[in-house]
Amino acid sequence: MTQSPPLHGLRVLEFAGLAPGPFAGLLLADFGATVLRIDRAHPSAHTPSPPPPTADQLTRRKSSIAVNLKSPSGLALIKTLIPRIDILIDPFRPGVLEKSGLDPALLLKLNPRLIVARMTGFRRDGKYKDMAGHDINYIAVAGVLSMLGRAGDKPYAPGNIVGDFAGGGGVCFMGILLALLQREKTGLGQVVEANMVDGSSFMASMPRFSAKTPMWNGERGTNVLDGGCPYYDTYETKDGRFMAVGALEPQFFAALLKGMGIEAKRIGGKRDDRRTWPAMRELFRKTFKSRTRDEWEGIFDGTDACCTPVFEQAELEKAGFDQRPIVTLKSSPGYAIQDGEAEGRPAAEGQGIGIEGSGWTTKGLRPGAGGEEVLAQWMGWSRGRHYDVREGGLESVEKVGRSKL
Repeated sequence: MTQSPPLHGLRVLEFAGLAPGPFAGLLLADFGATVLRIDRAHPSAHTPSPPPPTADQLTRRKSSIAVNLKSPSGLALIKTLIPRIDILIDPFRPGVLEKSGLDPALLLKLNPRLIVARMTGFRRDGKYKDMAGHDINYIAVAGVLSMLGRAGDKPYAPGNIVGDFAGGGGVCFMGILLALLQREKTGLGQVVEANMVDGSSFMASMPRFSAKTPMWNGERGTNVLDGGCPYYDTYETKDGRFMAVGALEPQFFAALLKGMGIEAKRIGGKRDDRRTWPAMRELFRKTFKSRTRDEWEGIFDGTDACCTPVFEQAELEKAGFDQRPIVTLKSSPGYAIQDGEAEGRPAAEGQGIGIEGSGWTTKGLRPGAGGEEVLAQWMGWSRGRHYDVREGGLESVEKVGRSKL
């Protein structure tokens, strides 16, 4: 029998932000936690005509309340929630939470079991701590960006995947899970501090260690795994699409040559002799250009050549590629992402009916959407009795302060 997702029953407050903080909240929601986002007050929030969704698209299974944290009554509402939640996600720059009257030390006094997950870009104690930044800046000062890019060209930022998500939200999620494990032993929560400098630096552990070896001791773009090696690269095909080659081991390289119809002697020497790489790359380039991607896929499918098509997201969506939870738990899988019937769904695909959009599209989350229902479930609250809406945000009324926690 399938068990509930492992985080079922956990209550999360997520202060609205973009990218890493919401991603940590998304992972928590996917594995069963109830996540309530705290948005800024908005004139039409909590009305029959709510405001449009915010720019945050990582809102799967989340609800929202709009709160004016500059209002004493709005702040009082948040403080009254604290004793009844498990996790609070803070996406702000250092000091912002403290200035708003929600110092983590105070929050832990209100709820000693609380886990306060703090997500920053730069280190909290570093020289850049008070500066604005984005993914590209965080991986730059972490020494990661300098490793990415083609030979003879400038460093190349790979979207915002490395800093915001791998080294940011993903690491923050891991920190929350570690704190939950510790809470099982001690009964106490704690502050979790994640930042994208340390997170992305840690993600680059293998390349950093390899920089002391022949694997990665050359200039950017000239090494085995950074585009310098011809049998670990991408190649354009006859129809303008691409194939990805990762034939690092000798037996895989042999299978690659066989599929391409290239005799080993045409390589001009040992394959790990970097002097052979320019000619080898040109040979591979011309060969891949001779057939379409589909033709190459037909040749290499089912082989150990480590040669696969480079699919675009739109292709995968059109083909019905199913989006799945980030990891499979066989007995207690996370919630399904792909929309469809719940019965008979394999654990790898998650449990439940999935969500509208199947992980390809999202309608986002409107400030105030669904949040009052969550407050009713968590606290037994109702509008007018326990809280009210003033100037587009929820605020506590006198009865909230006297309610039992």
